[in-house]
Amino acid sequence: MSATRCPCLSGDTYDVCCARFHSGATQAPTAEQLMRSRYAAFAVGDPGYLTRTWHPSTRPEDLELDDDVRWTRLDVLSAVAGGPFDAHGVVEFVAHYRQGTNRGRMHEVSTFTRDDGRWLYVGPTA
Repeated sequence: MSATRCPCLSGDTYDVCCARFHSGATQAPTAEQLMRSRYAAFAVGDPGYLTRTWHPSTRPEDLELDDDVRWTRLDVLSAVAGGPFDAHGVVEFVAHYRQGTNRGRMHEVSTFTRDDGRWLYVGPTA
């Protein structure tokens, strides 16, 4: 088992935290956990997971990750609904990154929906 800290900053190791979702061993039980695992997928370069967890109505046909972007920190600001028994959820977060010598941040309020028992990312709120 790897002792590498999970990129989602849950405090657990990657193997215990988001790797189990990325491998398909289990599904994220909440909208927040799905958002964290999607952030971790960006950080570890797993476009397949991102595609599988993106709602078909908003999913791009092709997804290529930028190898020059290094995701460095995730701050979850709020989560509304999105629990194990909810149908929808909203998660607000700030994702920090580096691209070359530049630093940046992406602030998003994301919507999630539960489809056939599994959480899917729909997109940012309008």
